[in-house]
Amino acid sequence: MGKVDSSSLGNSLLVVGGSGFIGRYVVKEGADRGCKVTVISLRHVNEDQKIDNVEYLTVDIARREHVVKSLSERSFEYIVNLGGYIDHSAYKKGGRAIIDSHFIGVMNLIAVLDWSKLRAFIQVGSSDEYGSSSAPQKEISNVDPISSYSLGKLAAEQLLLMLYRTEGFPVINLRLFLVYGPGQDNQRFLPQIIMSCLDNKEFSTSYGEQLRDFCYIDDVVEGIFLAMNNVAAQGEIINIASGKPLEIKTAINYVVNKIGRGTPMYGEFSYRSGENMELYADIGKARKLLGWRPKTTFEEGMISTINYYRSINEKSMA
Repeated sequence: MGKVDSSSLGNSLLVVGGSGFIGRYVVKEGADRGCKVTVISLRHVNEDQKIDNVEYLTVDIARREHVVKSLSERSFEYIVNLGGYIDHSAYKKGGRAIIDSHFIGVMNLIAVLDWSKLRAFIQVGSSDEYGSSSAPQKEISNVDPISSYSLGKLAAEQLLLMLYRTEGFPVINLRLFLVYGPGQDNQRFLPQIIMSCLDNKEFSTSYGEQLRDFCYIDDVVEGIFLAMNNVAAQGEIINIASGKPLEIKTAINYVVNKIGRGTPMYGEFSYRSGENMELYADIGKARKLLGWRPKTTFEEGMISTINYYRSINEKSMA
């Protein structure tokens, strides 16, 4: 990833959810650019997973007393909010906690953090906020959340946009589509497929007719850092995606063919209730406003990702 003058980024960066998949990449990039990076995460981070010269704090942002205790005496020039967690469970099966982790978490952060030195707050949203909107989804498309997760994301986004309009809060809302790459949690879609193929297993899946937008992690992180120093992007919602639709079944078959083994059992899983079968982005706004474009093809990104999980698989069998 191309570097920019680290002095232009400021000295202090807070990454909320910095121990997660995307967060780890953001933290490493920030440290590489010379930022003083602080991470807050819900769970304790083991020493072998920490990045040098980065401060790690264990904070549940959904609990105001945790946020007050850890952050009330601190100020940051840049904040990237990757807090909360991805969970599409029904509201009756834990949805309230999911909403709290996103919406209440943001309310607690903005209530406690010092705004006076804050230059940019990057709120990381999700393509799920578009719900059933027609593809390609544009930032002006209707929003129609179909889960507690997408509702929590949308509520946090709208709160921050209101604060931008009324109090000048320096927020940029980035809606990410399907992010993938080395180091993603093994329970996510592509890692599950890759690991099953490496183990030559049969694995259940839907018919795979959904069109999705796969964006490689390095491209996503570049978009986040471009947004940080872009005053013109404040108060805006911006899609970060490849802009190219790909059928889920095509992605699965690519993995199977590249690895040379594994058997997908198509049709054994039902589609999610209300699932949008065509979810891929219009990225014209990111190109125009941020000067950003995805640089990694699906094939290039998948080769890197497969090689990563192959090395993990080989180590586990050694």
